[in-house]
Amino acid sequence: MKRLPWIGLAALTVLMTACHRPAVKDQSAAAPVPVGPERAGPVRWNAAAGGFELGGKPLKTVKLWTFDGSTEGFTTVGSRISPAPGQGIAVAMADPTLRSPKGLNVPGGQYPLVLVRLTRTAPASAWDGALYYSTAAHGEAISYLGKPLSGADPKVGETTTLVYDMSHQALGGPDWLQSTIEQIRFDLEDRPGGGFLIRQIAVAENPDPAALASAPAAAAAPPAPAPKS
Repeated sequence: MKRLPWIGLAALTVLMTACHRPAVKDQSAAAPVPVGPERAGPVRWNAAAGGFELGGKPLKTVKLWTFDGSTEGFTTVGSRISPAPGQGIAVAMADPTLRSPKGLNVPGGQYPLVLVRLTRTAPASAWDGALYYSTAAHGEAISYLGKPLSGADPKVGETTTLVYDMSHQALGGPDWLQSTIEQIRFDLEDRPGGGFLIRQIAVAENPDPAALASAPAAAAAPPAPAPKS
């Protein structure tokens, strides 16, 4: 009979202990990203109520994504996107495209505000911030876009809420107000390398247009490249 190699009692004990020891998970990917400092703006997130507020009053939303352990159907093209439990979704930018699910069926005339609360986690050299959208009449096009009237281009570690008032979209006139919105798309950066933790996204009513009137106007010029399909 062939004898098995001898294993010392101490070595055998260590081996058996290791086999029954629970695997230690890598916690680095889930390390919390600081919420602040948070830039002041006309719209704020009320964590206790779980919703956005304008002038201290809750906003009625037709869509609200909080990304609690899921990307909730948002997709990218080439960028890395993953849930950050209890925080949102982490996005490492390679391509600027971040799309919502299709079939939103949002009446644009009733819900002109699009809100994106995020924290920048990595720098990049070219902020964009464009919001594209598609309807039954047209797909994503450079002729129809919005730019945030507040909250644009946060610094690394800064949390901000991008506020898009699509009743005054940068290009496309009153198209949003006259349309049913089927899908939205954000181009946060124009070049690869940036990183964001997207905490909440909402499409909401605007009960007080005057509250947004004092916000600094965003540049209306579109980014150079046309939207990719």
